Amino acid sequence: MPHHYTATVNWERGNASFSDNRYSRVHRWTFDGGVEVPASASPQVVPVPLSEPAAVDPEEAFVATVSSCHMLWFLSLAAKAGYVVDTYEDEAEGLMERRADHRLAITRVTLRPRIVYAGTPPTPEQSDALHEAAHDACFIANSIRSEVVIEPREA
Repeated sequence: MPHHYTATVNWERGNASFSDNRYSRVHRWTFDGGVEVPASASPQVVPVPLSEPAAVDPEEAFVATVSSCHMLWFLSLAAKAGYVVDTYEDEAEGLMERRADHRLAITRVTLRPRIVYAGTPPTPEQSDALHEAAHDACFIANSIRSEVVIEPREA
């Protein structure tokens, strides 16, 4: 059975000029549960003040989406395997570069999860197997072309 997900993206020009390409890239994401997120073009792509560094940009949202999906699968699989996770923190990073076809793309997402367990933690081999299974199950990772690298960190 297919699942449908929605998000509304809203931008308004206000009184800024438009044809000179000097309009604000600040906008808003509204999700089906009602959460609103301030969004903007990345200041690495569009200079401030036409972008807003404090807002979420699509590139960092992409990285967070990959990380979040992996984490949710990892937690589920760890629970099924009998491990108790107290905390999970991931300092994920995306790399944007030119591909061979000269298009810019996020070509790699590196996940660096730091996991603290209650009780007996998995062995490094068991942890690697959980991460591999989580990656294989992640809907987002299965939907993208970017390489996803997982580098677990010591707790």
